Amino acid sequence: MPEAQITTWYCEEHTTPPDGLLLELERETHLRTLSPQMLSGRLQGQLLRLISLMLRPERVLEIGAFTGYSALCLAAGLPEGGVLHTIEANDELAPMILNYFNRSPWADRLLLHVGDAADVIPTLEGPFDLVLLDAGKLDYIHHYNMVLPLIRPGGILLADNVLWDGKVVQNEPDETTRSLRIFNDWVHQDDRVENLLLPLRDGLMVVRKK
Repeated sequence: MPEAQITTWYCEEHTTPPDGLLLELERETHLRTLSPQMLSGRLQGQLLRLISLMLRPERVLEIGAFTGYSALCLAAGLPEGGVLHTIEANDELAPMILNYFNRSPWADRLLLHVGDAADVIPTLEGPFDLVLLDAGKLDYIHHYNMVLPLIRPGGILLADNVLWDGKVVQNEPDETTRSLRIFNDWVHQDDRVENLLLPLRDGLMVVRKK
């Protein structure tokens, strides 16, 4: 087994495991979707959960729900009266997402919006305490610039997949890799924020609005 896989296995073995609902959702995602690797997974899911529990955000926005795994992790820190808005462009995933949302302890705090994020974001009211950016990679800069004004000072934005399986570091020439390199440079040079790029899973950019 490659060293990176051994390290990941060891980290997972020494991380609090997901609850039964998340394990069920993980299994169903692998059975019913063509790209189950898009799931946040156990390590990143637990990080999202702990960040939310530390922040105790009143308002959370997720751009790109997939099957709802990361939204359920982020919902763990919502206080009574808090709300999480999540946007998913693929309407075929909505029944699965809603099934797991409705069975979770936060069913009354989770709002699914089906549609293009560029159309949905302007309909939402801020300020948001926590944002997860995980939709189309070619749209990352556009979504970032749309949502940053809606984040409160001191609020956190997380952007997933910013290393793109290492292709960003290797500077491969495909369009998605180029877009993510441009996004990473844009965030790093943005004087409205401070940022930390973590080599967790497929790369997670942590951004704090000043």
